[in-house]
Amino acid sequence: MEKNSLRTFMEYGEEKFTKRVIYKKGVTTAFVLNFLPGQQLPAHKHPGTEVYLLVVTGNGTMVIDGNDLEVAEGDILHVACEEEMAFRNSGSKPLSLYVVLSKIPAEKFAEDI
Repeated sequence: MEKNSLRTFMEYGEEKFTKRVIYKKGVTTAFVLNFLPGQQLPAHKHPGTEVYLLVVTGNGTMVIDGNDLEVAEGDILHVACEEEMAFRNSGSKPLSLYVVLSKIPAEKFAEDI
């Protein structure tokens, strides 16, 4: 058993969003994405991987296959492996997403950035 505090991984960068890996176990990884207002995650897919997200703080815009979806603190999302996703902090406060990838498609997805 491992116990961590989510707040430990909520670190924001002035130049771009940050990603802090919490767990990497087998083919699954869990991490936190942290965005200051205006920061964004470019459009991408996770082939062969289901993505689960929890909006921990703030509000923003998730873009799935080109369609905008407003999200706010407490919202939970699932993004299927074939869907293209992007994200931007369209709010006025810092935002953090807790993310679980059910199967790591490549090692680069389980690294801090």
